[in-house]
Amino acid sequence: MRLYNSLTRRKEPLPDPPGPIRMYVCGPTVYGRIHVGNARPYVVFLWLKRWLEQTGYEVKLVENVTDVNDKIYDAARAEGISSAELAARATKWYFEDTEALGLGRPDVEPLATETIPEIVTLIEDLVGRGLAYESRGDVYFRVGAFPEYGSLSGANPDEMVAQEPSDLKEDPRDFALWKATKPHEDTSWPSPWGDGRPGWHIECSAMAEKHLGPEFEIHGGGLDLRFPHHENELAQSRGAGRGFARIWAHNGMLELASEKMSKSVGNIVSLREALDRWGREAVLLLLLGAHYRSPVEFSERAIEQARAQADTFRDHFVGLSVEGEERERERLGEALGDDFNTADALALLHDWRARGLSASLAWGLELFGLGSLSRAVEAPGEVKELAERRLQARADREFGEADRLREEIERAGWEVRDVPDGFQLVLR
Repeated sequence: MRLYNSLTRRKEPLPDPPGPIRMYVCGPTVYGRIHVGNARPYVVFLWLKRWLEQTGYEVKLVENVTDVNDKIYDAARAEGISSAELAARATKWYFEDTEALGLGRPDVEPLATETIPEIVTLIEDLVGRGLAYESRGDVYFRVGAFPEYGSLSGANPDEMVAQEPSDLKEDPRDFALWKATKPHEDTSWPSPWGDGRPGWHIECSAMAEKHLGPEFEIHGGGLDLRFPHHENELAQSRGAGRGFARIWAHNGMLELASEKMSKSVGNIVSLREALDRWGREAVLLLLLGAHYRSPVEFSERAIEQARAQADTFRDHFVGLSVEGEERERERLGEALGDDFNTADALALLHDWRARGLSASLAWGLELFGLGSLSRAVEAPGEVKELAERRLQARADREFGEADRLREEIERAGWEVRDVPDGFQLVLR
């Protein structure tokens, strides 16, 4: 299998099975409900894990939760609650909402606040190597002292402006590893430089090393993290002598009206809202329909088309008993083995449906967390009775009563469809 490496700008092979394959993926900063765009890396890299395991790899997936951050302090202050309370509440929402996607969970989901000792140790190492310095309780990374800076993102250090302006820095391009506690911040931890808390970038370097070791195969996350977050992770980890990630895989953004979905822009649809309104199958199929490195349009039209696809797959299995047959594993391997092309995989699922390869289709749907579409669900007796009464009302040409019964069936969460020999009941 080959994946596109953002660092080398080419597709690179993974080691042969069983690997192992160790993956670190940047998770959310928790200060509110995540939006659908936040869910894309969660989905993409769990799909990748599931596929690699199908092909004989041993996989460990780590996805962090950033639960100390400037955004959390600001949001908590606006709500009049402690930052720890807000972070705990938003972390709970994150786990609930992503669990509802039905894909399982990463192997490890560390919190930044649980990794403070490792963070401090890593910063001390950078200070000892002359790549970081203390300034009035803050600690900064010396960008100019790391010649490889910019290799991941293509950023030119000579043209950079300050990431976080501060008169405490030796160089405006330097970024914070440790931040002294400010009057408005209600959490802090002891360190050799005084009480404070970690900067955003150092958290991920420390969590990745803690759970995967100093060198691992894949680092994933959204394309918007390539600079400065991932560039800074790479600099501080390799500056400290760690090999860190070999392949950097970045998923494209979710776009609303051709603009990146973002809390700062305000054009967000929460994952919870999307799941409640369109269902998890529609959300997953929307994401499946684009190559993971490409942007995904999120619109009423696009999500309704995805829901229609879910219905098409579900309808294929109505009244069908899937018997054992040979699965076309090699064809799916061709699509996913070349940079994990999920759009081609979705096209193959539709091809299997059209050719009546039900066992292959059921297997493929299950791989992407869509196994519910291949499992026939029996309607409860009271819903069947309503459908039978509606059928009789139509036969008696009592169309008003038939419409009323259809609405009652829909309120019960089912859809009734007329077929030549009677009716079908499909879960909505």
